[in-house]
Amino acid sequence: MPAAPTLVKEMIQDGMETLTRSERQLANILLQDYPVAGLQSITRLAQAAGVSTPTVIRMARKLGFEGFPDLQERLREEVAEQIKKPISKRDAWQAKASDEHVLNTFARAVSSNLHHTLDRLNPAMFDEVAALLADTARHVYLAGGRITRSNADYLFNHLQIIRPNVTHLSHSANVWPQYLLDMDDRAILVVFDIRRYESDLLKLARLAADRGSTIVLFTDQWGSPISKVTPFVFNALVEAPSNWDSTICIMMIVEALIAEVQTARWEDSRDRIEELESMFSATKLFRNFN
Repeated sequence: MPAAPTLVKEMIQDGMETLTRSERQLANILLQDYPVAGLQSITRLAQAAGVSTPTVIRMARKLGFEGFPDLQERLREEVAEQIKKPISKRDAWQAKASDEHVLNTFARAVSSNLHHTLDRLNPAMFDEVAALLADTARHVYLAGGRITRSNADYLFNHLQIIRPNVTHLSHSANVWPQYLLDMDDRAILVVFDIRRYESDLLKLARLAADRGSTIVLFTDQWGSPISKVTPFVFNALVEAPSNWDSTICIMMIVEALIAEVQTARWEDSRDRIEELESMFSATKLFRNFN
């Protein structure tokens, strides 16, 4: 399976240092309302950025496109990928299917996803999020979507062993306002949201952000709309030869965060783990091989 094409926003971010002042002005407008800003007419985009239309054309060419229409076509393709339904995904990868066993095809796709996810991941942001999650003065709340609920549950199961004050929000969005009552500027809301992005999760993130809470988002390469309310965004590639998106790259980041938080809190969490193991022994929950 071929590697996912580089997103226009990644091209802009990677090439920012090569842009002139007016081109950077344009780039900031494109990134602030991505990808919608780039889908309007060249005249309206230039006016919104306070630059000339030749500046728009020049920047598109600097990014490697033949012109602005070529850049817009790439943006339309990205939007089409974002809203693709499972049935449509099957049609696309079936057209590229080979005689190779699905295990090899899937493994190669996942390996490519991991490579490109790590290439785009900001280590400094990772460290900052790990430090936030290790801070027990901050209550951590977690929420996931229809597919990503299991990712949120996995992180919850480990964090609640490592540290106190961790809450996994109910599956029912109807009761989320009750959790929001206790969210303030010391709270952290970790949200998992991949394409076909869920409106309930966006509403939750916006309400929590309005209350001063820190939002940490795990999303796909295109980026959930929740990206606009937080600087802490982990973009993981999710494309795979399947009807469904793969969350393996998200789990890789989650497990690395768990390991880092555990390391940061080892002296305190060791006592919690030992106490938990004593409870397991008392309840005979697990088989004793001694």
